[in-house]
Parts: sequence; C-alpha cells; structure tokens
Amino acid sequence: MNKKPSFFRSMRAVLWAFLGIRNKAGLQNDVASLSFVHIIIAGVLGAVLFMAILLLIVNLVVTN
Repeated sequence: MNKKPSFFRSMRAVLWAFLGIRNKAGLQNDVASLSFVHIIIAGVLGAVLFMAILLLIVNLVVTN
C-alpha cells in the first residue's frame, strides 16, 4: 500500500496519536507511507494548537 505522503494524512495521524486511539496496523502503515518531515511539522503545529486552546480556556475561566 504505497500511498503518496501528504501533509493532511500526517496531520490526521498525529491527531490520532494525540488522542491515543492509534492501532498497531495503522501505525505500521503510517511509518511505511508518511514523510517524517511532515510528521514533525504536524506534531509541532498540533502541540501549538493544543496549547493555544488550553490558554484560551484558562483565560475564559479566569476572567469570569
């Protein structure tokens, strides 16, 4: 199953990994078909987005 690596597929794989619902078969498929550069960039963007959402929630709770 040689699919062309895309940034969207990398973002989806990183999102599933953040949520912890990745199965072993999916992980092996991702390792074989995704670009590591895309995964690193997607991971950094996911972490920044996660921190921004947390900061927004904290700011909303603290101001009320």
